[in-house]
Amino acid sequence: MDLAALQDVIERTYGERDRARGVPSTVAWLAEELGELAQAVRKGTPEQQAHEFADVLAWVASLANQMDVDLAAAIRRYEAGCPRCAAIPCACP
Repeated sequence: MDLAALQDVIERTYGERDRARGVPSTVAWLAEELGELAQAVRKGTPEQQAHEFADVLAWVASLANQMDVDLAAAIRRYEAGCPRCAAIPCACP
């Protein structure tokens, strides 16, 4: 699934509910999911880690939808490599 498809499915599935919850609550849920991801990275199985990565991406998509941010356009910042030096790998000091 690409980023545009992710944003679309999250919007259709949770958009109305997430907007009613609001941006501050969505940020709080995202932070909670990041904590769960951190714990899974440290102590979880590969399946638990994949689950938490998916949850984090879903909450990022929800927040982007609420903020009218196109994630596919936003990530283009990295398509040439490092956004500061444009090198792959990064050559920044």
